[in-house]
Amino acid sequence: MSDEDSTTRIRRTGAAGGAVMALAAAASVVASGIEADLPWWLVVGVAVPAAGLAGWAGSRIGRQGAVRDTALEPGERVLGTYTVRPPYTEHILPSPHEGPQYQLRVTTHGVQMWERATLLWKRPWTELRLITDGPRLRIHHQGEEAGTMLLEPPGAVQEVRLTARRHGAS
Repeated sequence: MSDEDSTTRIRRTGAAGGAVMALAAAASVVASGIEADLPWWLVVGVAVPAAGLAGWAGSRIGRQGAVRDTALEPGERVLGTYTVRPPYTEHILPSPHEGPQYQLRVTTHGVQMWERATLLWKRPWTELRLITDGPRLRIHHQGEEAGTMLLEPPGAVQEVRLTARRHGAS
Protein backbone atom coordinates (compact mmCIF):
# COMPACT_ATOMS: atom_id res chain seq x y z
CA MET A 1 0.00 0.00 0.00
CA SER A 2 1.47 3.36 -1.00
CA ASP A 3 1.83 6.29 1.39
CA GLU A 4 -0.90 8.17 -0.46
CA ASP A 5 -3.32 5.23 -0.19
CA SER A 6 -2.44 4.86 3.47
CA THR A 7 -3.03 8.56 4.17
CA THR A 8 -6.35 8.44 2.33
CA ARG A 9 -7.42 5.36 4.32
CA ILE A 10 -6.48 7.01 7.62
CA ARG A 11 -8.41 10.15 6.67
CA ARG A 12 -11.49 8.16 5.60
CA THR A 13 -11.48 6.04 8.74
CA GLY A 14 -11.21 9.15 10.90
CA ALA A 15 -14.08 10.81 9.05
CA ALA A 16 -16.24 7.68 9.34
CA GLY A 17 -15.53 7.40 13.07
CA GLY A 18 -16.41 11.06 13.53
CA ALA A 19 -19.65 10.76 11.57
CA VAL A 20 -20.80 7.69 13.47
CA MET A 21 -20.06 9.22 16.87
CA ALA A 22 -21.68 12.55 15.94
CA LEU A 23 -24.81 10.80 14.71
CA ALA A 24 -25.00 8.63 17.84
CA ALA A 25 -24.58 11.63 20.15
CA ALA A 26 -27.17 13.72 18.30
CA ALA A 27 -29.65 10.82 18.26
CA SER A 28 -29.15 10.25 21.98
CA VAL A 29 -29.73 13.91 22.83
CA VAL A 30 -32.80 14.14 20.57
CA ALA A 31 -34.29 10.94 22.01
CA SER A 32 -33.74 12.16 25.56
CA GLY A 33 -35.20 15.58 24.70
CA ILE A 34 -38.32 14.06 23.15
CA GLU A 35 -38.76 11.73 26.13
CA ALA A 36 -38.43 14.66 28.53
CA ASP A 37 -40.86 16.72 26.37
CA LEU A 38 -38.39 19.61 25.98
CA PRO A 39 -38.88 22.41 23.42
CA TRP A 40 -37.27 21.75 20.02
CA TRP A 41 -34.96 24.76 20.23
CA LEU A 42 -33.47 23.49 23.49
CA VAL A 43 -32.98 19.99 22.09
CA VAL A 44 -31.25 21.34 18.97
CA GLY A 45 -29.18 23.73 21.10
CA VAL A 46 -27.79 20.80 23.06
CA ALA A 47 -27.64 18.27 20.21
CA VAL A 48 -25.42 20.37 17.93
CA PRO A 49 -22.51 20.90 20.36
CA ALA A 50 -22.82 17.30 21.62
CA ALA A 51 -22.59 16.03 18.04
CA GLY A 52 -19.59 18.25 17.35
CA LEU A 53 -17.64 17.07 20.38
CA ALA A 54 -18.54 13.44 19.83
CA GLY A 55 -17.62 13.73 16.15
CA TRP A 56 -14.23 15.15 17.03
CA ALA A 57 -13.56 12.38 19.56
CA GLY A 58 -14.77 9.71 17.12
CA SER A 59 -12.48 10.99 14.39
CA ARG A 60 -9.50 10.80 16.75
CA ILE A 61 -10.37 7.24 17.77
CA GLY A 62 -10.93 6.19 14.15
CA ARG A 63 -7.65 7.76 13.05
CA GLN A 64 -5.73 5.98 15.81
CA GLY A 65 -7.14 2.62 14.74
CA ALA A 66 -6.27 3.26 11.10
CA VAL A 67 -2.72 4.29 11.97
CA ARG A 68 -2.29 1.05 13.91
CA ASP A 69 -3.69 -0.99 11.03
CA THR A 70 -1.08 0.43 8.64
CA ALA A 71 1.64 -1.18 10.80
CA LEU A 72 0.30 -4.66 9.99
CA GLU A 73 2.12 -6.76 7.43
CA PRO A 74 0.21 -8.42 4.56
CA GLY A 75 -1.76 -11.37 5.95
CA GLU A 76 -1.22 -10.34 9.57
CA ARG A 77 -4.32 -10.25 11.77
CA VAL A 78 -4.91 -8.69 15.18
CA LEU A 79 -5.75 -11.31 17.81
CA GLY A 80 -6.19 -8.97 20.76
CA THR A 81 -5.42 -5.56 22.19
CA TYR A 82 -4.66 -5.18 25.89
CA THR A 83 -4.32 -2.06 27.99
CA VAL A 84 -0.96 -1.79 29.73
CA ARG A 85 -1.03 0.00 33.04
CA PRO A 86 1.81 2.50 33.22
CA PRO A 87 4.43 2.01 35.93
CA TYR A 88 3.27 5.19 37.64
CA THR A 89 -0.03 7.01 37.95
CA GLU A 90 -0.36 9.96 35.61
CA HIS A 91 -0.94 13.27 37.36
CA ILE A 92 -3.58 14.18 34.79
CA LEU A 93 -5.86 11.44 33.51
CA PRO A 94 -6.05 11.12 29.72
CA SER A 95 -9.03 12.64 27.97
CA PRO A 96 -11.71 10.10 27.03
CA HIS A 97 -11.08 10.68 23.31
CA GLU A 98 -7.44 9.63 23.70
CA GLY A 99 -8.07 6.19 25.18
CA PRO A 100 -5.49 4.30 27.22
CA GLN A 101 -1.95 5.62 27.02
CA TYR A 102 -0.24 2.24 26.44
CA GLN A 103 -1.58 -0.83 24.66
CA LEU A 104 -0.06 -4.18 23.73
CA ARG A 105 -1.41 -5.42 20.42
CA VAL A 106 -1.13 -9.17 19.82
CA THR A 107 -1.09 -10.28 16.18
CA THR A 108 -0.55 -13.50 14.25
CA HIS A 109 3.08 -12.43 13.58
CA GLY A 110 4.07 -11.03 17.00
CA VAL A 111 3.42 -8.22 19.45
CA GLN A 112 3.32 -4.45 19.05
CA MET A 113 3.67 -1.93 21.88
CA TRP A 114 1.73 1.29 21.25
CA GLU A 115 1.58 4.64 23.00
CA ARG A 116 -1.73 5.89 21.62
CA ALA A 117 -1.00 6.26 17.84
CA THR A 118 2.78 5.84 18.11
CA LEU A 119 4.37 2.42 17.58
CA LEU A 120 7.06 2.04 20.28
CA TRP A 121 8.28 -1.39 19.22
CA LYS A 122 7.26 -4.48 17.27
CA ARG A 123 8.68 -8.00 17.73
CA PRO A 124 8.00 -11.31 15.93
CA TRP A 125 6.91 -14.34 17.97
CA THR A 126 9.95 -16.42 17.00
CA GLU A 127 12.31 -13.92 18.66
CA LEU A 128 10.36 -13.64 21.92
CA ARG A 129 10.38 -15.39 25.25
CA LEU A 130 7.38 -14.62 27.48
CA ILE A 131 7.32 -15.24 31.21
CA THR A 132 4.30 -14.82 33.46
CA ASP A 133 5.14 -13.45 36.88
CA GLY A 134 1.82 -13.45 38.72
CA PRO A 135 -0.22 -10.63 37.17
CA ARG A 136 2.81 -9.37 35.21
CA LEU A 137 3.97 -10.33 31.74
CA ARG A 138 7.72 -10.22 31.15
CA ILE A 139 8.78 -10.07 27.51
CA HIS A 140 12.34 -10.95 26.55
CA HIS A 141 13.78 -10.24 23.11
CA GLN A 142 17.20 -11.60 22.11
CA GLY A 143 18.20 -12.29 25.71
CA GLU A 144 17.26 -8.85 27.03
CA GLU A 145 14.07 -7.80 28.76
CA ALA A 146 11.92 -5.71 26.42
CA GLY A 147 9.38 -4.97 29.12
CA THR A 148 7.51 -5.99 32.23
CA MET A 149 3.88 -5.00 32.13
CA LEU A 150 0.59 -5.26 33.97
CA LEU A 151 -2.18 -5.95 31.48
CA GLU A 152 -5.91 -5.32 31.66
CA PRO A 153 -8.42 -6.99 31.74
CA PRO A 154 -7.68 -9.64 34.38
CA GLY A 155 -6.50 -12.85 32.76
CA ALA A 156 -4.95 -11.04 29.79
CA VAL A 157 -1.46 -12.22 30.77
CA GLN A 158 -2.50 -15.87 30.40
CA GLU A 159 -4.24 -15.17 27.06
CA VAL A 160 -1.11 -13.56 25.65
CA ARG A 161 1.08 -16.40 26.95
CA LEU A 162 -1.15 -19.04 25.33
CA THR A 163 -1.21 -17.12 22.04
CA ALA A 164 2.57 -16.83 22.14
CA ARG A 165 2.96 -20.59 22.56
CA ARG A 166 0.64 -21.25 19.61
CA HIS A 167 2.65 -18.94 17.35
CA GLY A 168 6.17 -20.05 18.18
CA ALA A 169 7.40 -17.97 21.11
CA SER A 170 9.14 -19.78 23.94
